[in-house]
Amino acid sequence: MSRSSNLPEPNVNTTAAIPWQTVAMIALGLVAFAGTYFITKVLQSTKAISTLNPPSGMVAIPAGEFVMGSSNPQDPANERPARTIKLSAFFMDATEVTNAQFKEFVDATGYVTTAEKKPDWEELKKQLPPGTPKPDDALLVAGSLVFTPTSKPVPTTDVSLWWTWTKGANWKHPEGPSSDLKGLENHPVVHVSWFDATAYAKWAGKRLPTEAEWEYASRAGATGKRYTWGDEPLTDEVGTRANIWQGNFPNINLKKDNWIRTSPVKTYPPNAWGLYDTAGNVWEWCSDWYRADEYKRTMNAKENPEGPSDSWDPNEPYTPKRIIRGGSFLCHKNYCESYRNSARRGTSPDTGMSHTGFRCVRNP
Repeated sequence: MSRSSNLPEPNVNTTAAIPWQTVAMIALGLVAFAGTYFITKVLQSTKAISTLNPPSGMVAIPAGEFVMGSSNPQDPANERPARTIKLSAFFMDATEVTNAQFKEFVDATGYVTTAEKKPDWEELKKQLPPGTPKPDDALLVAGSLVFTPTSKPVPTTDVSLWWTWTKGANWKHPEGPSSDLKGLENHPVVHVSWFDATAYAKWAGKRLPTEAEWEYASRAGATGKRYTWGDEPLTDEVGTRANIWQGNFPNINLKKDNWIRTSPVKTYPPNAWGLYDTAGNVWEWCSDWYRADEYKRTMNAKENPEGPSDSWDPNEPYTPKRIIRGGSFLCHKNYCESYRNSARRGTSPDTGMSHTGFRCVRNP
């Protein structure tokens, strides 16, 4: 005889012997326990965030986990596949660094930006295919790339049609030597290279955000959303979400958002975590090197990733690049919808342009 044969037959009426009052008390106890546990966890989380005490002008970004990148097959390959990332808490500037803030840095240190220096051909040619002839010395002058609208529709595959190398263009003269910062004090600083942004961050006791930190902050806890505000797309007729191009790029801007170029910081509503302009206005430098294949190379979950150790862009294999995020006032849904949360691009770190700025972060 097996041991199991000595077991008593199950009593189907066993539960009926338990008074309904007892069952109710147990149920109420479980509900109370669950409620207490949930409230405790919420309070612990709230306390963890509240104790960060961000410095003036910065926002506390809580530690957490998020899905970085895109699962949409229609999005560029450099944003896929999506992967899970864990991050520690940090502080982030609520806005992009403004002209007034950057001026404080320059006044205090005497710093000279990349755009204010004559290009070094020996360094420049390292970023070009072997055998590239040296440009005329008249072109090797201090300056920067300025957006110049075209007079008629043009193919959007040739960026040289709307970018002009402008002698004397820099952060103090954003459209060339005859322009200045009058009335632009609260606009984001532009024509800053990655080196300029890094120097400012160091002076301010901060650093540039990693690419993962930037996207996590832009998403602001909204899982899988396409934009920092949700999934509602921008249109040419409504200009209340972000400073982008509206109309036919690059020759007609309908100006429905009231701005042709940069707009003052805090012009548009912040995201759920209190950050302004993580979509549009100006591109923002991140600390990471740019690799077009980075997401395919690092598919597994990571904690506090700092990016690859080198750069690779198949379209410009000789040019090392750093990450820029967030899109700019030149982005349009039919040309460059890079104000999406997952959109990423690489730019040479010594390049300054009239649509590129930055914001900083700091460890708690």
